[in-house]
Amino acid sequence: MPFLELPDSPHAPGIRPVKIHYREFGQGRPLVFLHGGWGYTVYPFDRQIEAFKSQFRILIPDRSGYGRSTPVPGEMQADFHQRAAEETMALLDALAIERAVIWGHSDGAVIGAMLGMRSAGRCESLILEAFHFFRNKPNSRGFFERFTAHPEDLGEETRELLRQDHGDDHWQNVPRRNCGAWLRIADMAGRPDEDLYDGRLGELRVPTLFLHGRLDPRTEPGEMERVRDELLQAEMRFVTNGKHSPHSEEAAYRECDAIAREFLRRRC
Repeated sequence: MPFLELPDSPHAPGIRPVKIHYREFGQGRPLVFLHGGWGYTVYPFDRQIEAFKSQFRILIPDRSGYGRSTPVPGEMQADFHQRAAEETMALLDALAIERAVIWGHSDGAVIGAMLGMRSAGRCESLILEAFHFFRNKPNSRGFFERFTAHPEDLGEETRELLRQDHGDDHWQNVPRRNCGAWLRIADMAGRPDEDLYDGRLGELRVPTLFLHGRLDPRTEPGEMERVRDELLQAEMRFVTNGKHSPHSEEAAYRECDAIAREFLRRRC
């Protein structure tokens, strides 16, 4: 698997240089997958690699602090999405990629949206799966509190996947840092409906598909309705049996892929 080295990254403050591990498959126009908050292996894009590698050059980086990329100690910053968007732009620059399709999942979807808002010219189109809009997620607070304090309470299969991705010594830090960051994001919100985009999501001009599981447990009531109101020009499709990761779920991935394929056919 390839690596590249960045002189530094805001997502890994105080560390120089920063090594980024990435997966690469296929050929064609670049398609960059951005993993969620627990890394690649818990919700892998293996099925999408097989489905799209004949049409696209697929790149899947581990953000700093994840997988085989440079470990990052301490707490994750509350503005980590923006920091990760800057790191992703540095990755594209290092790989000499001028424009790419970005498919982000969960935290990766937030990062993808921020990348599109910051550098629209670098994004051919966006697929934002399991998107987050609100800073405060009260229905998920118990989840975040539990796994910040006790990542060992995760199910055996999830623990093993985290070990495979992040190693025996580091895997517990991944859910602990991510859930802790979401608690700080919520606590910093000035009002219950404050969003992650400072009220500017409507400025996103990149062709965008919101791809969302109807049964996603991390989605607040009214959250996706707010997204639709903010960004009327975007497409929004709900995967019937999808939960938080339609792309990797047995009951949902075929519908998920079909929706994505049709969007990419029209937009690329």
